[in-house]
Amino acid sequence: MEFTDNKPEDNATTVTQFLFLGFSELPKMQGFLFGMFSLMYVIILIGNSFIIVIVLIDSSLKKPMYFFLANFSFLEICYVSVTLPRILYNLWTQDRRICLLACALQLFFFLILAATECFLLAVMSYDRYVAICNPLHYALVMNPTKCTQMAIGSWLGGIPVQIGQTCQVFSLHFCRSNRIDHYFCDIPAILKLACGDISMNEFSVYLVVVGFVAFPFMLILASYSKIIATILKLPTATGRAKAFSTCSSHLVVVVLFFGSGIINYFWPKSIHSPVTDKILSLFYTIVTPMFNPLMYSLRNKDVTAALRRVLLKISSQCFMYK
Repeated sequence: MEFTDNKPEDNATTVTQFLFLGFSELPKMQGFLFGMFSLMYVIILIGNSFIIVIVLIDSSLKKPMYFFLANFSFLEICYVSVTLPRILYNLWTQDRRICLLACALQLFFFLILAATECFLLAVMSYDRYVAICNPLHYALVMNPTKCTQMAIGSWLGGIPVQIGQTCQVFSLHFCRSNRIDHYFCDIPAILKLACGDISMNEFSVYLVVVGFVAFPFMLILASYSKIIATILKLPTATGRAKAFSTCSSHLVVVVLFFGSGIINYFWPKSIHSPVTDKILSLFYTIVTPMFNPLMYSLRNKDVTAALRRVLLKISSQCFMYK
């Protein structure tokens, strides 16, 4: 059943598994791709874990900005672990089959974590907005209770909608083929396999993308327009440079994640191609989580200073034991 093209009149139960086409058009590069994705996965795990540990053990990072950053790093580990281990398994074994239940679970967790990332990036931009535009009220507005509530809301806010979205997609009849021309179970790739009228499904996907992607992105743009206007009014160049440095890393991550996602979901179908979809998906599923530690650690003076303190503490302890 690895390569099946079903007739439209076939019942949906005839499709019990899907087949990822993935990167099968590059048969001579399977080993290289496995090595590259393995390295990227290790970088993502180590880099984001490093940020979480630094934030937890260094007292100077007990601030709302780094509380959200630790949440974001943990999210990136979960988010990439939904898709990348499966990619590595497919490349290593060349067994690209996945059952309907496993595909539904992958889509469900991918949608929930993607929604969490959208919300959390918006919350992080709001944190920077309050810190720069209303610094005198920052401690009052971004108090520990409020920060915890916003973090929990970001993690749980998308669950009800994404449960409905997943159930709606997998209630369809799949009668065209069982070959998913992608490397993970994404809604557009799955809808291409459905038979019958899927216009309502496509419309619901559009509404969800507007609510969970476009709306947070607009909030982020509004926050940064206010931030930039405030920064430009600062009297000293040093003050402007410091303010920009605290926001630039977050802005780069926002552009990478939202830019590739919006292009992929809002581009007209007429100019879409499976290769383009895969390349754009790589940016918001793998590339952004990999760059997150680099952006937030190497470009952040507080994090680099905390890293030096931790390394000095570790080296001094090692010297004492010797």
